[in-house]
Amino acid sequence: MFLEAFEKKSKTTDIQKEVVKHLQTLIRFESVTPNQAGAIDWLADKLVDLGLSCEQFTINGVTNLIACIKFKEGPCVAFSGHIDVVPATSSGWLSPPFEGRVLNGAVYGRGAADMKGGVAAMLSATKKLIDSKSAKAGTLYWLITSDEEGEAEFGTQEIVNKLAKQGVVLDGCIVGEPSSVAQVGDTVKNGRRGALSARILVTGKAGHVAYPQNTLNAAHIAAKIVSSLSDQIWLLDVASSKTTLQVTGININNVVDNLVPSHCEITFNVRYSHGYSSTAVKTQLMKTLNKFAERFTIEWERPCEPYYTSHNTGWSLLTHIEQAIYKNTSSHPLLSTDGGTSDGRFFASPHTQVIECGVRNNTIHQVNEHVSISDLLKIEAIYTTLLEQIFINN
Repeated sequence: MFLEAFEKKSKTTDIQKEVVKHLQTLIRFESVTPNQAGAIDWLADKLVDLGLSCEQFTINGVTNLIACIKFKEGPCVAFSGHIDVVPATSSGWLSPPFEGRVLNGAVYGRGAADMKGGVAAMLSATKKLIDSKSAKAGTLYWLITSDEEGEAEFGTQEIVNKLAKQGVVLDGCIVGEPSSVAQVGDTVKNGRRGALSARILVTGKAGHVAYPQNTLNAAHIAAKIVSSLSDQIWLLDVASSKTTLQVTGININNVVDNLVPSHCEITFNVRYSHGYSSTAVKTQLMKTLNKFAERFTIEWERPCEPYYTSHNTGWSLLTHIEQAIYKNTSSHPLLSTDGGTSDGRFFASPHTQVIECGVRNNTIHQVNEHVSISDLLKIEAIYTTLLEQIFINN
C-alpha cells in the first residue's frame, strides 16, 4: 500500500492516517475542471456520514455541493473549496499524477496542494468537531465546487445565489486555498486584489515605409499608449495592497517589413488594491488615454472585484485564525492580499468575513505537485483548533 513506507518511519494515529488516505482518495478522482469525476459524490457521502445534510446541483457541467450541520444558535461559518484541478500529463512526474502516492514523506498528485489537501484536512477536522462531546453552538456549511480553476461562471457564484435564495447569511468563510509560503501557517490571505483585463485596438493609416509622411503608424501610437499605461500612479492604494498594471501583449498583423502598420492590438491586466473598484480603475485609465481617444477602441474583460477582511471589534474570523495558527505553530501569520483571484470574492460582503488559509503553494499547478504529510497534519491541526474556537469556545 502507498502508506506502508510512511507507517514504517513514524507511528501515526488513526486520524492522521485518515487525513492522508482522504487526500489520496481525492487525488485519484481525475477531476479536471469542470468534471467532478466522482470526487464531490464521495465527499458528500463522507459528510452525510458525519451528520451533515447535503445538496448537490449541476449547472452546465459544473457540480456544486452545499452541506450543512446546525448546532445551537451561534455564528454561521462556512468552509469553501474546490475539487477541480488543472490538467496534468504524466511526463516528468515521479509517480502518475492521479495516483496519490506517498514518496519521501509527501503525497504526490495533481491537486495535492491546490486544493484537495485543504479539503482532506478540513474533512478530518470536521469529524473531530462532530465527535467532540463538548456543547456546540453555530452552523457549519461546506461549500464545494468543480469550477474554480476555470471561468468560475457556474460554480461558487451559483452556490452564493442559492444561499441567498434560502436566506442564509454567512458570518465568515474559510477558503482552503494554499496560502502558506515557507511553512504552513506563515501566511493567510485576508483579501485579494481585484483583476481587470482589457484589449485595445489602435488604428492608424497604412503606407510605404519610405513615405512616412503619408502614413500614421499604429505601432508608434501603441508605444505611447503602453508608456502611459505603465506610468500610472495609484493614489488610492493601501500599504498592504498595491495596484500593478502589466502589458501582456503587443500584436501587429504585418507580414512584410516595408509596410507601416495600420492596426496594433495591446492587451493588459490590472491587479488592483481594494482601495479601488473596477469602475474607478476604468475611469482613471480612460482619463489617462483620453489624448489618444480618436485612435483606439477598448474592450474590458473578466472583471473581478477585490475584497478585504480586517480585524473586527466584535466577532472576528481573522482573530480566530491567527489564534489557531499561533496555538499550533507558535508564530503569527503574515497578512497578505497578493496572488491571483479566488472564489473568496463571491462570499465577501460588508457582513461576511473571508479568510484564505491552507497549505504551502510552492508546487501548485506544477509537475510533481505535492504536500508533505507533516504539512497536511499541521493544517489539519490548525483547522481543528479553528473549528473548536468558533463552535465550542465561542
